[in-house]
Amino acid sequence: MTDAWTDKKGRGVMNLVVHSSQGVIFLNSVDCSSVQKNGKYIFDLVDNCIEDIGADKVVQVVTDNASVNVAAASLMKAKRPSIFWNGCAAHCIDPMLEDIGKLGSVDRIIVQARQVTVFLYAHTRVLALMRKTLGKDLVRSGVTRFATAYLNLKSLQDNKKEMLKLFRSDELHEMGYLEKDKGKMAHKTVQSEAFWKGVGVAVNYFEPM
Repeated sequence: MTDAWTDKKGRGVMNLVVHSSQGVIFLNSVDCSSVQKNGKYIFDLVDNCIEDIGADKVVQVVTDNASVNVAAASLMKAKRPSIFWNGCAAHCIDPMLEDIGKLGSVDRIIVQARQVTVFLYAHTRVLALMRKTLGKDLVRSGVTRFATAYLNLKSLQDNKKEMLKLFRSDELHEMGYLEKDKGKMAHKTVQSEAFWKGVGVAVNYFEPM
């Protein structure tokens, strides 16, 4: 499997790992910052790993669906037709989820849910009370995978009763955070039945994925 990412210094890095019945093993990490990442380059990286492992032990290569990886897959098919090259399912599904999230009604609910979650995690005392009331953490929206927006909504939906209890509690009100703008907004959202109805509709859109 390959995993390309950019570190805090802006360097392009590609990790190569092996997944088997025994678990996942890290093989190599390559700094790709100064090279042109085309199909041939990706193919050579993966093919060298296959040589190191032994082609008879490799069944499948998994990457994202970028055009350079599609080109690399064609080269691999020509050289090693017995090895499958597949796109990562998450990279296929995530753009679909993102498109659903662009629907006006869904986008509004995602933004409101994110604002509530950010408020809860912005204050240590509020967060401690939330964990005490819910007995666990909420799933928080990420910036790199749109699926986390759905998981955040589902997490809120599953904890609706506890969320209402939290925002109605004297303990939370006595902290004073609900008197501030972000607190007022979060409180209004959680108390809104229209919000919870919107969460349910959005989850129904996303869930088949």
